[in-house]
Amino acid sequence: MRTAAVWLTVVISVAAGRPAVSGNHEWNTWRGANRDGRSADVGLLKKWPAEGPRKLWTANGIGEGYSSPVMSKGTIYITGKNGNNLDLAAFSMDGAKKWQRTIGPAWTNNYPGSRGTSTVDGDSIYTLTGPGLLVCSDSKTGAQKWQVNIRSQFGGRPGSWGYSESPLIFGNMCVVTPGGGKCVVALNKANGQVAWTSSGLSDPAHYSSAIFVNFQNVPMIIQMTGRAMVGLNASTGQFMWRNDRAAGRTAVCPSPVFSDGYAFGASGYGNGGACARLNVSGGRVSAAQAWETSDMVCHHGGYIVHEGHIYGNHSGGWNCLDLRTGQKKWGGRGVGKGSICYADGMIYIFSENGGRCGLAEAKPDGFNMVGQVTAAGGGGKSWAHPVVAGGRLYLRWRNALSAYDVKGPNYRDPSAAKPKPKPKPETTVAERPKPKPMPKREPRKRTPEELARRLWNSAQNFLRNNMTALAKRKLKELAEKYPETEYGKQAREKLKELAADGENY
Repeated sequence: MRTAAVWLTVVISVAAGRPAVSGNHEWNTWRGANRDGRSADVGLLKKWPAEGPRKLWTANGIGEGYSSPVMSKGTIYITGKNGNNLDLAAFSMDGAKKWQRTIGPAWTNNYPGSRGTSTVDGDSIYTLTGPGLLVCSDSKTGAQKWQVNIRSQFGGRPGSWGYSESPLIFGNMCVVTPGGGKCVVALNKANGQVAWTSSGLSDPAHYSSAIFVNFQNVPMIIQMTGRAMVGLNASTGQFMWRNDRAAGRTAVCPSPVFSDGYAFGASGYGNGGACARLNVSGGRVSAAQAWETSDMVCHHGGYIVHEGHIYGNHSGGWNCLDLRTGQKKWGGRGVGKGSICYADGMIYIFSENGGRCGLAEAKPDGFNMVGQVTAAGGGGKSWAHPVVAGGRLYLRWRNALSAYDVKGPNYRDPSAAKPKPKPKPETTVAERPKPKPMPKREPRKRTPEELARRLWNSAQNFLRNNMTALAKRKLKELAEKYPETEYGKQAREKLKELAADGENY
């Protein structure tokens, strides 16, 4: 375990210093760099024309399957079934194929095709095949670096529809879920050697992909098994907590999400989901169930969290729930059952039937869809998740991948170099105009609501950085100075909540 502990030091530094996802076509793993289904793009279209956003290109013949595209450093990667083989293909940003390589046998049983989405990390790309072969390939050429059969090596056993997991990369580790006595394993991402196998957990593997969370300086892996949403110590694989209500029934597909100390998971087949509130004390993590719900029966399409609300697939449509209470805010049909991602205040919902993708507002006050487009390809279910990166929307439907331009007039790629200012011609002292005196301006008097908002935001920043004492000081000041504002009321409730957790004020 000494090696794992050394690696964990790297993990914490990477997690703490991880840059925000830029708009430069980076989406290197399942559901984006933070695995939360959220794009950092801004300045996107808030409404689509009647015919949908402009299609840039379609790459046909990528192979049958349901995996989503990933992209890094100007290359798009996607897997597909061709014959009995699973191929990994690389494309340029204009849709031209760079190379295509077979990485192993494809899943050829029920619903044949590619399953788990690949993960790009530097010059390597990691893919788990349906039959259970974990392959590390060179991201520039596709040449294989190493492979591990997680069934034979760890006694794993996939669900009825094969392994569908996207490998999790953090620090020097590659994490996958074989299931069984060695339910979750961490491998050295450079050579596939074992770092640790989970202990205290023997759940079956299903179809979810794990996430990495560093909560109050405790690094954790959160995963959905066939029986529960579970938390593991990221340095050792030791079981820490579980919530059985979040998972169960026939198939558990969506990944868990985490925000502000709350972990949420849900599954389909009538199960619904549950939200656990995490607490850290003395390095130990507990997870008390905050609420459960039958308003997020989510088969495969997942959910995202935005400003304290969960937006996700529920049965044949879409629901919005309050993250802290589980209260249903709205429900809407939209394009029907499907998958989701978020960008710039909007949700992109991709139907499993007919390849229809809709654009809707991520607001808790009602469901409002403001655009729709039908992807190229066709035939069967469109189970790949939509991706928004670099001002583009990517949709995969079976053996075709299409890119659409969703940039608005104010879109700006934050990774683009700023133009250098033109040099000003030299002037003599006599030629230089005299500076005009600045007009005196009376400072605008701020409203109590504005002043209260400042105190509230300051308190939230302290809470996010685990500086509870300073946060309480700001909350108390807010509650006393501006008791009649909405923020003053929220401050009083927050102070009561902290007191209930043992944080007296």
